[in-house]
Amino acid sequence: MAGSPRRTGRPRSAAADRAILDATRSALVELGWGRLTMGDVAVRAKVAKTTLYRRWANKNDLVVDAVAVLFDNLRLPDRGSLRADVEGVVLSFAELLERPETKASLMAVVAEATRDEALRGRIRTAIVDRQKHLVVEGRRRAQARGELPADPPGPAGAAEAARTVDLVFDVIAGAVVHRCLVSAERVTPGWARALTTLLLQGLAAPPAPAGDRTADPADPADPADGERDQKPAGSV
Repeated sequence: MAGSPRRTGRPRSAAADRAILDATRSALVELGWGRLTMGDVAVRAKVAKTTLYRRWANKNDLVVDAVAVLFDNLRLPDRGSLRADVEGVVLSFAELLERPETKASLMAVVAEATRDEALRGRIRTAIVDRQKHLVVEGRRRAQARGELPADPPGPAGAAEAARTVDLVFDVIAGAVVHRCLVSAERVTPGWARALTTLLLQGLAAPPAPAGDRTADPADPADPADGERDQKPAGSV
């Protein structure tokens, strides 16, 4: 294509990329943001530092990509209804956040971003904006089923749809991150059901029905968990 620079040298190795990103997350868990260096990652990944710098200009870019690739594994299978789709993605997101490498990596990069505006922008681009496709896909699917109204036509309708996507993403991601990483509580099926009811029906909605689910002692909505309030703080 005219105007595009032609690559020279050996093609980029996907295996080397995976090794580097894996090594970055491993180093973050063990060393934390402050002690992590590009040299540490190169040693762990068994590559030269020049290999790293050919791919990533600095530590910020490298760490954000190492975190972003984890979230790229999130999917939105069609579970047959908007409610089931939302509950499913909430549980999948929470499962991802429970992994030590995800938790340590995300908390480290977010903490550092409070002092670095450029890093905040990189997080928005590489992680937040990239995952909003899940909301877009879920809304389109629900509209096709007739569960949600179609977006109004024209630029005004597109702008309103974009605002809705942003808000839904913020509500779901914010709630799950706070639950898992701030409150240090598990996201159970009952909690996911309650969050979904709140999202779909609002504060005036009645509690989500128990349905035909079996009792889950770790689920705060289950009768079997009646003594939850007597447990130490932080238990589930």
